[in-house]
Amino acid sequence: MDSKLITLRPFKLSDADDLMSYAGDDQVTRSLRWKTLTTKDEALTFIKDVCIPHPWRRSICIDDRSIGFVTVFPGSSDDRHKADLGYAIAAKYWGQGITTKAIEVAISQVFKDSPNLVRLQAFADVENKASQRVLEKAGFQKEGVLRRYGYLKGNIKDLNIGEPNLLHVKLDPESN
Repeated sequence: MDSKLITLRPFKLSDADDLMSYAGDDQVTRSLRWKTLTTKDEALTFIKDVCIPHPWRRSICIDDRSIGFVTVFPGSSDDRHKADLGYAIAAKYWGQGITTKAIEVAISQVFKDSPNLVRLQAFADVENKASQRVLEKAGFQKEGVLRRYGYLKGNIKDLNIGEPNLLHVKLDPESN
């Protein structure tokens, strides 16, 4: 996949059908905190109530079609210097390097958009080897395992935590 074809942009209501193609897939949503969407109305509501108002949720796009998302959850109050990164992509795009590229672009953008940000961290279920590999390829270094830290669809999970090694991550990924 040519990385120049991958873009990040804010969600639009017109993304509802595209969102349904991956947020309506149990295979994709099994690692997400929210339930699988089942109708276009749910997708529209999700975009309107969650995606659009979020301070940093971007649609991963190819030819302006939404195929996934990258979200940065900023800390508040005393934690405003750090943020958590999350992501998902349609199953048909798994293993193509698209999520890795989207995360690299997100890292660059979020540090530009958030001058007080000094730490960006991501979590991956210890059982989700593919997500761990995506983070590693995007420049994240595993810092450790947080035991019984995550709660996902009724299960307590162990999560790997890591942050990008900013010495090895291009803060301007377009300047190859």
